[in-house]
Amino acid sequence: MKLRLVSAALFAGLSLVAAPAVFAQTAGGVVANGVAVANRDFIVGSSNAFKNGMVQMQTTYKAQFDQVKARRAAIRAQIKPLADKFIADRKAPNPVTATLQAEYAQIQQIQQQGQQELEQLIEPVNLAKQYVLEQILAKLDDATQAAMTKRKVTLVLDAQSVLKRDTSYSLDQDVIDQLNLIIPQVSVTPPAGWLPRQQREQQAQEQAAAAAEAAEDAAAAPAAAKKQPQGR
Repeated sequence: MKLRLVSAALFAGLSLVAAPAVFAQTAGGVVANGVAVANRDFIVGSSNAFKNGMVQMQTTYKAQFDQVKARRAAIRAQIKPLADKFIADRKAPNPVTATLQAEYAQIQQIQQQGQQELEQLIEPVNLAKQYVLEQILAKLDDATQAAMTKRKVTLVLDAQSVLKRDTSYSLDQDVIDQLNLIIPQVSVTPPAGWLPRQQREQQAQEQAAAAAEAAEDAAAAPAAAKKQPQGR
């Protein structure tokens, strides 16, 4: 059973007067029976699998982190004298606009190139984090269903769609507890050639479109051949 995230506007139509049986009195106030609220991002980020994965990544990808740290420091060291000169030239009594523009362009170019280098260096770490998240999300529905069954909840609202609610409605900790039981830890090393779900789906769509286009071309080829004029 999938986690059902329902707009708060639908739930707003329930009436205390029309259906008092669906509400229960708790220490926090009046709570609708069978209804709960969950925050997916908070649940995933609070799970043991995610926390342990982030700690493990610090060791597994230490080389990448060290490279990023060193390269960032080198970029700052390269830019600092240029930035200092740019500031000094700009404060001069008669600053030359063309000179300032050239100095600023040089600084900007170094920053942009440096950012690209940093993104390349940290790419394995970002890929590993997406792999960790995807493993946890794959078990989120099972954990949510287990929490719903335990709390006798039949409807879960997306916390981001709820304007205001009592803490008694929160299903977060229940889902976290179940998630910790189902998937206490994850791998931080993606298989060779692994891509995040979004990229895999995009590739599948492109391949399907290419296959459909190839099939159309193959089907049209015999008809085109028949239309060609015959030689004498």
